[in-house]
Amino acid sequence: MKLVIVSNRLPVSVRQEPGGLKFAESPGGLASGLRTYLRAPQAKLASGSLWVGWPGATVEPARQGEVTRRLREEFSARPVFLSEEEKEAFYEGFCNNTLWPLFHYFLSKVRYEDGLWEAYERVNRAFADVVAEVVEPGDLVWVHDYHLLLLPALLREKTSRLRIGFFLHIPFPSYEIFRLLPDRWRTRLLEGMLGADLVGFHTHDYSQDFLKSVRRILGHEHEMGQLVLRDRVVKVETFPMGIDFDTFSQKAADGEVLRRVEEVRRPLGESRIILSIDRLDYTKGIANRLLAYQAFLEANPSCHGKAVLLMVVVPSRTGVADYQEMKTRIDQLVGGINGRFGNLHWTPVVYQYKSLPQEQLVPLYRASDVMLVTPLRDGMNLVAKEYVASRPDEGGVLILSEMAGAASDLGEAVIVNPNDVPGMAQTLRAAVEMPAGERKRAMAVMRRRLRRYNVVRWAADFLEALGEGRPRLKRRLLTPAVRERIADDFRRAGRRLLFLDYDGTLVPLKPTPAEALPDPELLALLRRLSEVADVAVVSGRPRATLEEWFGRLPVVLVAEHGVWVRERGQDWAQLAVLSDSWKPAVRDTMELYVDRLPGAFIEEKEFSLAWHYRRAEPELEAERARELTDHLISLIETTDLKVVEGHKVIEVRPAVVGKGAACQAFLARGDDFVLALGDDASDEDLFRVLPESAYSVRVGLTTSYARFNVYNQAQARELLEALAGATKE
Repeated sequence: MKLVIVSNRLPVSVRQEPGGLKFAESPGGLASGLRTYLRAPQAKLASGSLWVGWPGATVEPARQGEVTRRLREEFSARPVFLSEEEKEAFYEGFCNNTLWPLFHYFLSKVRYEDGLWEAYERVNRAFADVVAEVVEPGDLVWVHDYHLLLLPALLREKTSRLRIGFFLHIPFPSYEIFRLLPDRWRTRLLEGMLGADLVGFHTHDYSQDFLKSVRRILGHEHEMGQLVLRDRVVKVETFPMGIDFDTFSQKAADGEVLRRVEEVRRPLGESRIILSIDRLDYTKGIANRLLAYQAFLEANPSCHGKAVLLMVVVPSRTGVADYQEMKTRIDQLVGGINGRFGNLHWTPVVYQYKSLPQEQLVPLYRASDVMLVTPLRDGMNLVAKEYVASRPDEGGVLILSEMAGAASDLGEAVIVNPNDVPGMAQTLRAAVEMPAGERKRAMAVMRRRLRRYNVVRWAADFLEALGEGRPRLKRRLLTPAVRERIADDFRRAGRRLLFLDYDGTLVPLKPTPAEALPDPELLALLRRLSEVADVAVVSGRPRATLEEWFGRLPVVLVAEHGVWVRERGQDWAQLAVLSDSWKPAVRDTMELYVDRLPGAFIEEKEFSLAWHYRRAEPELEAERARELTDHLISLIETTDLKVVEGHKVIEVRPAVVGKGAACQAFLARGDDFVLALGDDASDEDLFRVLPESAYSVRVGLTTSYARFNVYNQAQARELLEALAGATKE
């Protein structure tokens, strides 16, 4: 087993120079973080690792073979080559002009262009082709970030014998924002992510926003973060990314770094240093930060000459007009503050527009008294964590935006709203005057937490969760071997008995009961089975419906969950004397909730009432269903009725009625082979009373009294087809 890491960029960049090809390691947070993990003892990989991604430049065809060979031999990497046009439409286009602004809530900057979407699909398919060439059965594939949202599903189409993980490093937006994408795009993006076995996010909020979009757009419900799809279970979990804590902490205590700290502080005298380090991007809130510092100086003349904002802005997308305008705005604000408040002896803002290596960043972290990390929206923000790790002296104050993912695990920082400029100005005053003891207490707690949950722990936890395999329910899945054993037992048995639920078992669930008509293939299948076994269709449907659909077949019919039974060639018989005098009060209650939940409706049977909500508003349905259930339980607590919850239905019926009781007489005959198929809580009554020798199968991956589970209704039909063919010579 090997780990195949897939990201937009390789951890190494390739440049074509006159003297030949030049390869250099990339300094990005993901690349350095995973390099740290792969070198750690926790990286338990039998066959090593391989990284797949774009090499950072367009490589002419004549040199692609050499680049591929050297990346494989020197860096254990496999390149995905893109043309300049593909890179422009994919990376600069859909990734950074559609997904990036939308996921960060900058809606006015989002471009909705079909050409960009088509390029995004093409490049994701190109990545899938390369990954498919290098993976082997049993490998773990870890796909990263918003550039490759379609890739997990594309890989799943090519091979099902992989464990695929996906991690999103930027925020996942709320449903109200995500739904702004055209329907075909948003559907494909969610389906793409659900191609993974494990989907990871930095924070619980991002996970919940994703699950909500999946429910609203795809209709998949989840249980404790698990989504049951047609053939798989997808786990959605939170893994806040850490950093290489020990490296930063040890460097910050190094003598050479301490010498550089003095070099930083010496020209600034006794001034309090407020540090700001960010990539040039509209999501980082740099302009708001400068306005807050300006408001701080306006409100606190006593701090003039005693505080300095040391601002480092790392160049980014210098050719994009929006970023050029942003740079101009920052330059103007810096110039305005320095011109208004500065003098010959004090420059309020010391501004650098350049990229700094880690060796220069750590002394800045260690030298500063306050760190300002105030993005308008950020997936995690590792700069905040690097600052904490670089303070072995437990000094310094971290001011952190509540909109950064890091705020969820650095709660001891001073949390601010980056849109509240006056509030940030007040916080700056409190931060520069914070007592040493208070600073140390907060920093010590954050440092302990980051030391425990570092980048190695983050990667190890994710890969451990990915490698765990399917949820435990898979141990009860009806495998091909089990199906063959059941068919063999069926073939050898003398007397055979089949109990078959209808909705969700023999036919798919439909928005309304009237739509779930039996198809010709099902009717033919039941006739074939009835020639070799006693078949009982055990349903919650009214007897008139079952009679209309199956009355001409030589099968037993059980209606309304056991109120009525019609044996072969006989009339309908009522198994218990029942009253329907309770119906008006229950109906009134259900109608109240029909009014409160658009799309809900009531189905009336002879001795039961069912409140259906398959067509209802997903956002409200769970809450209204709980309210109705509580209301009904309270209403009938002194009666002989019971409330039963099924698939998007809540039913009230007599307590003496149940599929188990209705089928006892058939079980008493002592058939050699008994099998029951069902898909909801009403079928559990039957599963509970079956003899140990019987086979019972629950449709759907959920806890059950049944011996086995199948993923879906289609697999239930496949099992019956196997039985129908088992007795043929």
